[in-house]
Amino acid sequence: MSSATARIPFHLAFPVRDIAEARAFYGELLGCPEGRSAPEWVDFDFYGHQIVAHLAPDECGHRQSSAVDGHDVPVRHFGAILPMDQWQLMADKLVARGTKFVIEPYVRFKGEPGEQATMFFLDPSGNAIEMKSFADLSSLFAR
Repeated sequence: MSSATARIPFHLAFPVRDIAEARAFYGELLGCPEGRSAPEWVDFDFYGHQIVAHLAPDECGHRQSSAVDGHDVPVRHFGAILPMDQWQLMADKLVARGTKFVIEPYVRFKGEPGEQATMFFLDPSGNAIEMKSFADLSSLFAR
């Protein structure tokens, strides 16, 4: 299987303070279909990948950031790389819903290898999420 033609889905488990909040945020706001669940966890189809929100309130929130392109990027974060039209729709939806951004939607590394549209925001448990897009996806790993 070539990495250029097929991707293997990843699995990510992360803490949340409330399962109902996680369902509303990931399921309703971000549009991720729900999979299996139990009272202490719920999994979602996050753009073809499996993410699992586990009830663990004491482990929630991001604590450190790192400077990237003049912004303080949360060190612990996850997200998706969307086609540009989907990224713009997501940005517009989040803005319309009054989302408080850690880093508002913008294009970083302009004119450089790896130029990308990006935005950072927090889920209700303080987990940082980055949604990004590349005009040219072949520059995903550009140096």
